[in-house]
Amino acid sequence: MKIAGLQKTTLLDFPGRVACTVFLSGCNFRCPYCQNSEILDGTAENYSSDEIFSFLKKRRGVLDGVCVSGGEPLIHADIADFLREIKRLGYAVKLDTNGAFPQRLKELYASKLIDFVAMDIKSSPQFYEFAAGVPVDTDSIRESAAFLMECGLPYEFRTTVVKQLHREEDFENIGQWLRGAERYFLQTFRDSDAVPFQGLTACSDEEMQRFKKILQKYIPNALIRGE
Repeated sequence: MKIAGLQKTTLLDFPGRVACTVFLSGCNFRCPYCQNSEILDGTAENYSSDEIFSFLKKRRGVLDGVCVSGGEPLIHADIADFLREIKRLGYAVKLDTNGAFPQRLKELYASKLIDFVAMDIKSSPQFYEFAAGVPVDTDSIRESAAFLMECGLPYEFRTTVVKQLHREEDFENIGQWLRGAERYFLQTFRDSDAVPFQGLTACSDEEMQRFKKILQKYIPNALIRGE
């Protein structure tokens, strides 16, 4: 387990919780718009597990949740052990995932090691690999999404919207695919020097509103993050 970063406090990332966010190193996707590209190859390690657990022990009573993000947390074979220790310290756990590892997601749920899941939806299934940057087993993505919609665990789906990668047709297809989802957030792309592919741009407010209205035909609780 390589831990690349720690955001010590967040009031936004874990609904209803005062939380911190732990960023795990490594990812199986190479999204051209990634905000955390410096940790994708799995070599980044800025914190030890002992340092994280020491921090969490000191913050009991101040924080009540831990967001585990990445990269992609579920690429780690020892993720269950890591989450189990966080739970032992009394924290609720939010998992950020790209949905590529449905069996591991189900195992964490069965072991009661996760309390909330945020799953990235990169694009419509037909164009998934363009947004993910690699060939993708979309059957696994579909399996993870279906599981979250059926298992009763609080969850959200979310898409970072990039002008060069997303069209109205994509959100029509996503809406039909995820019809009736609990909640869905559109997120505006933010460019930075860390983004792997330069030249990408955000959609206009008008375009984001159009995409939201398309989704709301199928997912009434579809929103733009921060709106």
